[in-house]
Amino acid sequence: MQITSSSAIHLLHQASAGVLATQSLQLAGYPFATALPFALDERHCLLFLISALAEHTKNLLADARASFLVAEPGTPNVLKGARLSILGEARPFEAQDELVARYLRYQPDAKLYLELGDFSFFRLEPLRARYIAGFGEMGWVEQADWQNAAILPLADEVEVYRAVTPALPNGMRILGIDAYGFDVEHAGRRERHQFSNGPLPLENLAEVISRFLNSL
Repeated sequence: MQITSSSAIHLLHQASAGVLATQSLQLAGYPFATALPFALDERHCLLFLISALAEHTKNLLADARASFLVAEPGTPNVLKGARLSILGEARPFEAQDELVARYLRYQPDAKLYLELGDFSFFRLEPLRARYIAGFGEMGWVEQADWQNAAILPLADEVEVYRAVTPALPNGMRILGIDAYGFDVEHAGRRERHQFSNGPLPLENLAEVISRFLNSL
C-alpha cells in the first residue's frame, strides 16, 4: 500500500509523546526503550529534550541509531488505531531561538528542564518509517518522501502565528503551524486541524486559519 509522508506527519502532530528505542550500552545488542515527549521541527523531524544523565542519552551519544514509536491518542484498542515506527539517527544540535519557542509551545513543562542546564536537544532524522492505519492498511514511508514533504520555514511560521493570534477564542492557544495543518490546545486537549486541500502555500495560511478560528 502506498503511504504518503503527510499521513505520518498528521499522526505525529496528534501525539505529544512516544517510545524511543536506542542501542543499549549496558547490554550490547539489546534495544533500550523509554517513554519520551517530543515535538516536530519545520522539516517534520522529531525533537527531544533529554538529560545527559539519562540512559537513552548515553546510548545515543555512543550510537545514533534509534527508532521511535507513536500511537494514535485516545484509541481504546491500540491495534485498531494508527501507529508509526520511525527508524533513523538521533543526534544533538544547537536549537535556534525560534525552534526552542516552538518546542516549548508543544511541551511547556520543558522550560524547567532547560533551566536545569544538563538537558540538550536531539533531532531524529527519519531514514524510513512504517505506518499502520488499520487492518490491511500499512506501508513504508521512505526517506526521500519525508525530505520532499512541504516545509514552512520557522520565520514564516512566526509571521503566520502573529497574524492569526487575534482570532483565537478564549481558552485556546496555537501550538504550531505547518504546511499541512495547525495544532491548537483547547480546554486542556490537543487538536490537530488538517488542511483539506493538502499543503497550503504561505500566502494562504493566515487567511485559512483565521477563517476557521472565526467560525468557532
